[in-house]
Amino acid sequence: MHLFAGSSHPALAAALAKELKTPLGKLTAKKFSCGENYVKFEESIRGKDVYILQTATQSVNEDIMELFLLCQAAKLSFAKTVHVILPNFPYARQDRVAEPREPISAKLIATLLETAGADHVMTIDLHSKQIQGFFQIPVDAISGIPLFVDYFKTKKLKDLVVVAPDVGAAKRSKKFADALGADLAILHKTRTKHHEAVVTEVVGDVKGKTCILFDDMIDTGSSLIPARSAVLKAGANSQIYAAVTHPILSGPALERLKKAKFTEVVVTDTVPLPKGTSGIKFKVLPIAPMLAQIIRHVESGESVTGIYSK
Repeated sequence: MHLFAGSSHPALAAALAKELKTPLGKLTAKKFSCGENYVKFEESIRGKDVYILQTATQSVNEDIMELFLLCQAAKLSFAKTVHVILPNFPYARQDRVAEPREPISAKLIATLLETAGADHVMTIDLHSKQIQGFFQIPVDAISGIPLFVDYFKTKKLKDLVVVAPDVGAAKRSKKFADALGADLAILHKTRTKHHEAVVTEVVGDVKGKTCILFDDMIDTGSSLIPARSAVLKAGANSQIYAAVTHPILSGPALERLKKAKFTEVVVTDTVPLPKGTSGIKFKVLPIAPMLAQIIRHVESGESVTGIYSK
């Protein structure tokens, strides 16, 4: 096994290499003067199982283009297999034609990864499960729920309700609630435009309860902040947590979170936290141990489902 990493998340790459007890492979990743990406493997990978770690940050287009080039370079260098570790899958929100004349961008990313040479993709908490069906290659769609369950169980919170931000997140939120032994509430949300959401109704009893707002990503915070206001208006107590897998935190997200004053914002390190998070109580759950265990099982031909479906 040879583990390489793109430039998107050096800290996660170092943590994963440490968990696997293997050095990161040597490669060059830079830009030409015109802005085009250049990559090169600095060691032989002929006949090897190559694992490439790259995630989608706020520089999503740079990240995904670099990944395409790394996949193709590995394939052209006679790698035996190319395994892509893509914790935060880019363009995942565009998984269907919601409005006339829109693209299905998640499908395009899947097609381009296959064309670039990926043989297998590992990703965490896809925005929608149907994205797996866009691929013709194996996809391990890993759930981050066990990480949140283990953490919140240590807090021993009482009168707990898991709150799904919309109907689409209800099934995932129900699994989380069942694992915690908590109740479930669902918000009815409408979007007037991109990055603007209005909560019209809280379905479920949150009165006097401690709430965990559970979602797959925080981008601008346009869903999370109205959700907090809605459960408070419905009678929830002031102890409100946010639990979100991918902390993208673009645009006004940090300022919104500072004003919202969540009891705690629990995220994973699928994406590096941006600067300027002081004033927000973040708890970052590491994904490297789980990823390392999954990679070991892939290498040995063992099932990986039990690792993230407990």
